[in-house]
Amino acid sequence: MTAALKAGLIGLGSMGRHHARVLMALEGVDLVGVVDPMGDKNGWAQGAPVLRDVEELLDVGIDYAVVACPTGLHEEIGLRLADAGVCVLIEKPLADSVEGALRLVHAFESRGLVAGVGHIERCNPALRSLRDRLREGELGDLYQIVTRRQGPFPHRIADVGVVKDLATHDIDLTAWMTGRSYVSIAAHTVSKSGRPYEDMVSAVGRLSDGTMVNHLVNWLSPLKERFTSVTGERGCLIADTLTADLTFYSNASVATEWEALRAFRGVSEGDMIRYAIPKREPLLVEHELFRDAVQGLSADICTLRQGLRTVEVAASLLDSARTGRTVVFEREESIPRGV
Repeated sequence: MTAALKAGLIGLGSMGRHHARVLMALEGVDLVGVVDPMGDKNGWAQGAPVLRDVEELLDVGIDYAVVACPTGLHEEIGLRLADAGVCVLIEKPLADSVEGALRLVHAFESRGLVAGVGHIERCNPALRSLRDRLREGELGDLYQIVTRRQGPFPHRIADVGVVKDLATHDIDLTAWMTGRSYVSIAAHTVSKSGRPYEDMVSAVGRLSDGTMVNHLVNWLSPLKERFTSVTGERGCLIADTLTADLTFYSNASVATEWEALRAFRGVSEGDMIRYAIPKREPLLVEHELFRDAVQGLSADICTLRQGLRTVEVAASLLDSARTGRTVVFEREESIPRGV
């Protein structure tokens, strides 16, 4: 029997409590310590020892850590864990700046440590099925990807705006599903809640294969929506990641005898299929994949370098909104420039 991995958790907030729940039940892993300077008033640590700081956690001895503290602390804590030779799963976004994300990438890559970013939408059953179908060419050539991620203001978020907190989900899942990188992005933002950060963004971009991308993200809607649509030459796939449903709308192949419609040269509505797919908890899947990666097994995790790319695109989106200019990426690993 292989000895269980010793895991630590940093942060017991809105995401940290869920990480604690999953880690406590995760096969092959022991949760040996949780760090939160506020303690554990709600019992979210699931019975694991609650420690004051990262140094105490390192003294306990861990194989890997999950970093679920505020975004502004990711770099500081991540670099300390890298110095200690500890593998790490960092909640998204990787860091609150491109420079900080770069430092984290170099710190872990230079030491050969397994490290990932918690872009949990990659583990949503509907999106995993959608990606598999894109890889199999079910839509043919891709034309457009549209995402909508909107809902009420979350009072738990105080250190970033809607772009870094929510739009990073859509940036990452778009690149991950298609296997393509962004080559340009343009955006507009507004702030209506009286905070120093934006709470609504509308963005349009283009991927390296020419696919058009649209993102609408906000904290100003009473309607909670998590919508991803991929349109291609053979139809449209729509994922609702709140319910993990995936639906296919095909282009019609039935000839019509109605002369007025026959003159139209576009597509027409065909069959609609809602797929029956297994619906496992995305956070559990994310932890299973990262555990396997730490054990040296092949696992489809979001790497720090992929997390860096998402931070770059998010930073460029904010830059575009500030300057009114489209940002073009010269090459995949480059820092973007405004045009």
